[in-house]
Amino acid sequence: MPASGPVLVPVLGDQLSPNLASLAGRDPADTIVLMMEVWEEATYVRHHKQKIALIFSAMRHFAAELAEAGWRVDYVQLTDPDNAGSFTGEVARAIERHAPRLVSVVEPGEWRVEQAMLEWADKFPCPVEILPDTRFIASRAEFARWAEGRRELRMEFFYREMRKKTGLLMEAGGKPAGGRWNYDAENREPPPGALLVPCRPKFAPDAITEEVIALVEKRFGTHFGSLERFEWPVTRAQAEAAAEAFFAERLSEFGPYQDAMVGGEDQLYHSLLSTSINLGLIDPLSLCRRAEQAWKDGKAPLNSVEGFIRQIIGWREYIRGFYWHEMPGLAEANAMAAHRPLPEFYWTGETDMACIADCVRSTAETAHAHHIQRLMVLGNFALIAGFSPAEVADWYLVVYADAYEWVELPNVAAMILYADGGRLASKPYAASGNYIDRMSDYCGQCRYSPKIKTGAGACPFNPLYWHFMARHRDRLEANPRIGRIFATWDRMGADRRADYLESAEAVLASLEPARPGYARA
Repeated sequence: MPASGPVLVPVLGDQLSPNLASLAGRDPADTIVLMMEVWEEATYVRHHKQKIALIFSAMRHFAAELAEAGWRVDYVQLTDPDNAGSFTGEVARAIERHAPRLVSVVEPGEWRVEQAMLEWADKFPCPVEILPDTRFIASRAEFARWAEGRRELRMEFFYREMRKKTGLLMEAGGKPAGGRWNYDAENREPPPGALLVPCRPKFAPDAITEEVIALVEKRFGTHFGSLERFEWPVTRAQAEAAAEAFFAERLSEFGPYQDAMVGGEDQLYHSLLSTSINLGLIDPLSLCRRAEQAWKDGKAPLNSVEGFIRQIIGWREYIRGFYWHEMPGLAEANAMAAHRPLPEFYWTGETDMACIADCVRSTAETAHAHHIQRLMVLGNFALIAGFSPAEVADWYLVVYADAYEWVELPNVAAMILYADGGRLASKPYAASGNYIDRMSDYCGQCRYSPKIKTGAGACPFNPLYWHFMARHRDRLEANPRIGRIFATWDRMGADRRADYLESAEAVLASLEPARPGYARA
């Protein structure tokens, strides 16, 4: 390759940031920005239609933004007749077109993509550099140094390091604002009788998005989900408008009700900014600083602001570090020996369990469900029923618009299913129907009752909870956070225990396995 050729900068679909490390300091006249819609990325799992439409539309809008700023953009659409169908194939074709002196790319978010990138240096006739993703607060190397020598990796301790590093909610002398690091205990209010939740901004599709929606419906029409309620931000300006509305209208109540669930209410006080953050449309650290300023200005309470900040510089950063630290083994983890197939109703929503039906409905219609719906309804049922981690992970990766493997897999395999044996979470998040009854209004709409523990009319979560505990007693009894529950189990008496186990077996026998082809062709 001639030394005078341009620098080729491939930009992936979740790297839509003008401050991307591969663009920083570059001369637009000496740079070709390559953006690619490729079949392999849209179909390695059969992503929700809205997820594909969101990414493609955001990519096309970002390409236009770059071109307007003076960058030369080589944009490959899915329908281009010579589309190679993969990142590697498209970079190879771009090298033929542009004869670059260097390929400069930012590290991807997913293990499988990085494995492909690591082969580029041997495949291509020009040098390849893979740069760290500086949009995260903690680099992968920094997390690895923090994790070295630790038998268990706990987010709370990592979060405190991120608070100190950023200075967010910190006082003089390295002390946390308000004297506490964590206000989670104040953020578990059940929904009151009536919630007056402001509607989030909804963004009507423009011409670019309409074109993408038509493409997705034509090419991916058999994928899960609906495009009728596509309302996601697809530009930086729209993401900013969504953030402004959250800070002005919902942040103050976000904290107390972040774990609440209400049938038919798909947003409550949540920000719904994760899609924009994970695409790169809006900077997560700047959002945290704005939340902190809202507290300083007296516009939001500390528990709400701390809860929001913890989700970003605590949980999001931690999950990303954990993913890279534990891969590739995390993808195969199954410490609880769970092998039951995922049931059909996770795809159809056709179940008499009102909580699951509503969560699947929201997921299908909007490609979204908030974190407690994902963890304590859909995830809790998957845990206590013993569904295969690989199938559950595929489901979560398919159905949510903000799901990329780096954020989805640790949350599912380690947090939800305890498949890593406790490296991430200090206990499995198993719960009976009582938790859902306390934190939602679902049970009042359900044919099952959380007050009935076994037999006809019993909430299926109730017997499944005890079935889970009984079959994993050897592993869990020594756990200081959950082990004492076995004293309750032992006090029940043999007949009562048998009723629970028999009822659970009846629930499990009734589960119809999902038909093949939902998640992978």
